[in-house]
Amino acid sequence: MKLVSFVANGLSSFGAVKDQSIVDLGPHFSGAGITSLRRLLAADALAEAREVAAGRLPELALSAVTLLPPIPDPGKIICVGLNYHDHVTETGRTVTEHPSIFARFPESQVGHLQPMVRPIESEHFDYEGELAFVIGRGGRRIPESAALSAIAGYACYNEGSIRDWQRHTSQFIAGKTFARSGSFGPWLVTADEIPDPSRLTLETRLNGETVQKATTDQLITGIPALIRYCSTIMTLEPGDVIVTGTPGGVGAKRTPPLWMKPGDTVEVEISGIGVLRNPVSAEPL
Repeated sequence: MKLVSFVANGLSSFGAVKDQSIVDLGPHFSGAGITSLRRLLAADALAEAREVAAGRLPELALSAVTLLPPIPDPGKIICVGLNYHDHVTETGRTVTEHPSIFARFPESQVGHLQPMVRPIESEHFDYEGELAFVIGRGGRRIPESAALSAIAGYACYNEGSIRDWQRHTSQFIAGKTFARSGSFGPWLVTADEIPDPSRLTLETRLNGETVQKATTDQLITGIPALIRYCSTIMTLEPGDVIVTGTPGGVGAKRTPPLWMKPGDTVEVEISGIGVLRNPVSAEPL
């Protein structure tokens, strides 16, 4: 099942994608106080959502709505840095004993087809295609043996990075959370459709040219280990997003550097999930 969050006729809702249309699940669940996809996950209501979607005809065309990030209001967005060997090599760093994690914030991300915004402070706007997953059943100190069962689903992520600001200090966050600089989507593919997330192919394209390509079995710290590590530090909650890291080929490490600029189109495609596509725009002065 593919789940989306969207705006239609000025109202926010969530639903299930069928072909190029959406079954709006919001009206069915609103009486139970479930008003967002995050709340649906917190209520452990995915099975009911699947039944409702199977029994109803779509009401909305995908092309008629504005897609939001699948989880517009996550409690946490946990990002993993330096998690592919080729990216570690191109940055001149070494593999660390433990994963490098940092945070993004909800206002730093947009949905499918929405503009990723280059801020006025920098022209060093870089792409980072990544696999993201969303927690469905949270907890603390989740063992690796139970980790995959904690996942609600998977999505594409473009962790747009402002590289010169990222280098201000050894902490990445300054370059990673400018408003509307990243993208997330186009939808959440439920975990039952991706039984083995280590067998996916990820490709990033800038203006149609492939700039990154990798398979997720190349992750240095795999998804079960990431869940174990992060849940040791903090309680993972339904709707929390974990972004697993980018492979080599980033624009900052090319000669000359390849920056995203206004007018560009950037795509992140992951097998079994789909294509996250965004235009690039300049922040208005």
